Amino acid sequence: MWRLRRAAVACEVCQSLVKHSSGVKGGLPLQKLHLVSRSIYHSCHPTLKLQRPQLRTSFQQFSSLTNLPLRKLKFSPIKYGYQPRRNFWPARLATRLLKLRYLILGSAVGGGYTAKKTFDQWKDMIPDLSEYKWIVPDIVWEIDEYIDFEKIRKALPNSEDLVKLAPDFDKIVESLSLLKDLFTTGSSGETAFRATDHGSESDKHFRKVSDKEKIDQLQEELLHTQSKFWNLKYQRILERLEKENKELRKLVLQKDDKGIHHRKLKKSLIDMYSEVLDVLSDYDASYNTQDHLPRVVVVGDQSAGKTSVLEMIAQARIFPRGSGEMMTRSPVKVTLSEGPHHVALFKDSSREFDLTKEEDLAALRHEIELRMRKNVKEGCTVSPETISLNVKGPGLQRMVLVDLPGVINTVTSGMAPDTKETIFSISKAYMQNPNAIILCIQDGSVDAERSIVTDLVSQMDPHGRRTIFVLTKVDLAEKNVASPSRIQQIIEGKLFPMKALGYFAVVTGKGNSSESIEAIREYEEEFFQNSKLLKTSMLKAHQVTTRNLSLAVSDCFWKMVRESVEQQADSFKATRFNLETEWKNNYPRLRELDRNELFEKAKNEILDEVISLSQVTPKHWEEILQQSLWERVSTHVIENIYLPAAQTMNSGTFNTTVDIKLKQWTDKQLPNKAVEVAWETLQEEFSRFMTEPKGKEHDDIFDKLKEAVKEESIKRHKWNDFAEDSLRVIQHNALEDRSISDKQQWDAAIYFMEEALQARLKDTESAIENMVGPDWKKRWLYWKNRTQEQCVHNETKNELEKMLKCNEEHPAYLASDEITTVRKNLESRGVEVDPSLIKDTWHQVYRRHFLKTALNHCNLCRRGFYYYQRHFVDSELECNDVVLFWRIQRMLAITANTLRQQLTNTEVRRLEKNVKEVLEDFAEDGEKKIKLLTGKRVQLAEDLKKVREIQEKLDAFIEALHQEK
Repeated sequence: MWRLRRAAVACEVCQSLVKHSSGVKGGLPLQKLHLVSRSIYHSCHPTLKLQRPQLRTSFQQFSSLTNLPLRKLKFSPIKYGYQPRRNFWPARLATRLLKLRYLILGSAVGGGYTAKKTFDQWKDMIPDLSEYKWIVPDIVWEIDEYIDFEKIRKALPNSEDLVKLAPDFDKIVESLSLLKDLFTTGSSGETAFRATDHGSESDKHFRKVSDKEKIDQLQEELLHTQSKFWNLKYQRILERLEKENKELRKLVLQKDDKGIHHRKLKKSLIDMYSEVLDVLSDYDASYNTQDHLPRVVVVGDQSAGKTSVLEMIAQARIFPRGSGEMMTRSPVKVTLSEGPHHVALFKDSSREFDLTKEEDLAALRHEIELRMRKNVKEGCTVSPETISLNVKGPGLQRMVLVDLPGVINTVTSGMAPDTKETIFSISKAYMQNPNAIILCIQDGSVDAERSIVTDLVSQMDPHGRRTIFVLTKVDLAEKNVASPSRIQQIIEGKLFPMKALGYFAVVTGKGNSSESIEAIREYEEEFFQNSKLLKTSMLKAHQVTTRNLSLAVSDCFWKMVRESVEQQADSFKATRFNLETEWKNNYPRLRELDRNELFEKAKNEILDEVISLSQVTPKHWEEILQQSLWERVSTHVIENIYLPAAQTMNSGTFNTTVDIKLKQWTDKQLPNKAVEVAWETLQEEFSRFMTEPKGKEHDDIFDKLKEAVKEESIKRHKWNDFAEDSLRVIQHNALEDRSISDKQQWDAAIYFMEEALQARLKDTESAIENMVGPDWKKRWLYWKNRTQEQCVHNETKNELEKMLKCNEEHPAYLASDEITTVRKNLESRGVEVDPSLIKDTWHQVYRRHFLKTALNHCNLCRRGFYYYQRHFVDSELECNDVVLFWRIQRMLAITANTLRQQLTNTEVRRLEKNVKEVLEDFAEDGEKKIKLLTGKRVQLAEDLKKVREIQEKLDAFIEALHQEK
């Protein structure tokens, strides 16, 4: 008991000492402590024979636990002997763990701050989409009316699930457990935290420095891991949101396309703007206002990748492709717009090509190639005529691009000599528009010094205010170029004299024409993710990929449109006022009919005139047919049938000769001549109706068109081939009939014969007069003289007339001795003649003598019908020639009647059909209408119509643009 009381007293003394020395690093010497206290605070009791080794220093370091008040201890009986050493290592371990808590807390706070800072940087890199709010259709802002977002919100994960997305701090603590090595030393039986320090001051300093470096390194690795994790996570979230937004817009557009939601604007802005450009492309006047509306002009060297860039923007392989050869032979205007389905269609066609199907893509490429070859004229390689193509699809940026033929440096074999100059002139014509955006394409896989297009672009836009530079095939450039900084110089425009608004680098595939757009896009994104150009910050993230290029070009295009469209609308208003004033001053009483309206008016007049052919009376048809046919065959009848038969001695021989010659004529010539006469008669009547003046209503502006329609219709019209065969039978039967039924027909035949003979006699008299010259009356009255040849013919004629007076029944031919006699008689009078001259003169003299004799005989036959009925029995009068002319007359009447029936029943209708076909063909041929309908009046009306149409479309476009704003 006394021992316990002594120990308690000793403890109280020690406690008082500790309290007074709590602020001192060093403690009292061990010998000053009580024996019992020494046994409590130290591992060895002084009464033991085992002595504790001496301390290295006279001061002892205590932890913060020494500041805490001591509890009253319950002492157990002290046993003398060896006891285990107590150094309080749990307290010191707790102290170290409290320090570790602050380290972990600081790391978490620093990591969160770094992640927030990285997120803000990424957020700043994302372009501000608030300016693109007008692009989004109205339906998107009203989407809450059609989609229940409450259900979607309930379907999303709650906050507890989102917490799971946070980093696993347990793994981080495990990684920080490596700090334990900094404080753990010695064997497994000893703790890392000791009350005593066995190291020197230099060892302590080295340990502190190494510990701090390790902690900083671990913190940096932790921050880098967290930032990389959050960056990847945010990127995935953005990609997922973009995909969902694209699907949602496609769904909305599909509903709109099916008529579920009717938008206020029936046409999209880009479609309305494209229609304005289409009208302007056809507007050919001296005002040149069509060059002041914006469009994106794609220019570049041949095979630089212009078409590939355009296809990446359009998201479809729509253009013909070739290895090294020129494929773009004429400008192609591509209007990109958003729609539910990825389709393409031409301006002048209603067929839609599904761009998701390879068959339609191949057909579209083939159609574009055919149109290009059709536009190229013979002897040329390229054409300035534009092909207009509309491409619609989900996610497409709305803009109008014009793909031009590639600029070449050398004209190769197979090209026209002026190909290079033509391409330059086409490119300049599009680029000289002050509002055109120039998309300059440069091949990155070739030397920059070989570029031609950069010089051309720098001439058109020296300050680079509307030029966007695009470097293609960057993958090949990075692989082949020894110095990557050279690519950076190209992108920054330091290797070219040109300046630009922006510089972009794209990859358009691996060179395989069968690659899909998705494959090319994946390859492009993968290339730039691993490219040294981005890792070394030679290129910025917004300068790469065709997606960023498309956004930038679309933004620049619409900015240019908003800045210039109202100014262009004002210029068209002024142009319209000038044209209307000019029309009122020059044509105050005429309507403003353009070329198409004038063509429709002329078409109606022509069809009315064709219908008038069916209203011609049968009598008129037969009269003109009979008269025309007789004019065509009269010479053959008189010269080849009547005159040879009349030279015979008796009626039997006359009739036989006539029958034989008529049969031969009918079999070979007569039907064909009759059809030709009918066809010519139809042409003459048709021409008469087409060219006949209509009085005050006649408009001479249609004359060229009517003449062209008439010629083309007649050219296309062909007479029925079976008409000749049926006509031959009818004519043969008519000519075999010799029976004259009454006196009226007899008199008609005589009258017909007299007219025919008198016409021939008149022609013969005219021929003789031309041969012998004017008679004495004309020589005296008109002071005309005969030539020497005419005097010879006159002497010969007089000699031959003397011969005929001696023998009025002389045959038609002169004998050789008669020719000699005439020649000698003329020579006796001093006239030298040639036998051929005598024969020619005899032919005309005898012909006149014969015709006069035939006319006298015709007068005698007027009363011969009675003898004809008796077959000229007991009569010296023979009128077989009258019967011949009656047979000819009857054949003409029957033929005319047959042809008239064929004309009215068949040929007029066929001609009317041909006229309609010709008019339809002319209506579709714009060049033909321009050629046939010309003049200042037509051109002025055409310009006025175009300007009005352009102004109306521009006003509608501006109104729609303001509504979207």
